[in-house]
Amino acid sequence: MELYLIIVIFIFGTLFGSFFNVVGYRLPKGLSIVHPGSFCPKCNHKLRWYELIPLFSFFIQKGKCRMCKCQISLFYPCIELLTGTLFVISYLFFNLTPEFLIAILVSSFFVIVIVSDVNYLIIPDETTFFFSFIIIILKFILFDYKVGIHSILNGMFLFAIMFLIMLLGNKIFNKESLGGGDIKLMFFVGTVLSLSNGLFAIFLSSFLALPMSIYVYVRKKNRIIPFGPFILFATIIILFGQVDFIELLSNIVS
Repeated sequence: MELYLIIVIFIFGTLFGSFFNVVGYRLPKGLSIVHPGSFCPKCNHKLRWYELIPLFSFFIQKGKCRMCKCQISLFYPCIELLTGTLFVISYLFFNLTPEFLIAILVSSFFVIVIVSDVNYLIIPDETTFFFSFIIIILKFILFDYKVGIHSILNGMFLFAIMFLIMLLGNKIFNKESLGGGDIKLMFFVGTVLSLSNGLFAIFLSSFLALPMSIYVYVRKKNRIIPFGPFILFATIIILFGQVDFIELLSNIVS
């Protein structure tokens, strides 16, 4: 029974992943995520239902458009696979609990941000506001009003901290150090994590982004690193690992 449930959750995850591809690609360009339906970006061929089956359609068509035979980016099925995997991991960590809903929402937002930030260096405000609002509402409904209020206050505080970090970075490097989307993203992080864990997420995300930063610096590539995915990856690690930063810090000190 549990294996069956895991398979169902994975399938739903890949279906959502397919939709998140659309959201991540279209919203930054100001396009509707509903109309028109999915189509080949090269020949504008409108995809049929059997060309939209997550993972399977890509491999059955050998990674090519059925009409123009143009290569389809491997990025699409990778996002579908990642979403399905994160949904399953969310279930394995939290079972069918309120925390499971929070986990799949964070995972969903993470996937959308990967698509939009990697391709356009943009995190659409609509997605940040939407997922923040849903998390806050769930905190009020599934837990209690104190948890809901704390999530709002945490978000506001982390937003302010990230804004100050941006001002400091701009002063030091004499150029834009953080995008506005990254700053707003910290409000979402605050709705998910405690204040101390949210601060830890800032540190952890910087640590996770360090290898890529070093690579770009050494190779002297004129490239901006999308920081949003690292922020949410750090959030997922803390959330799934059920890390308590204060307890972790006290254990290190002692």
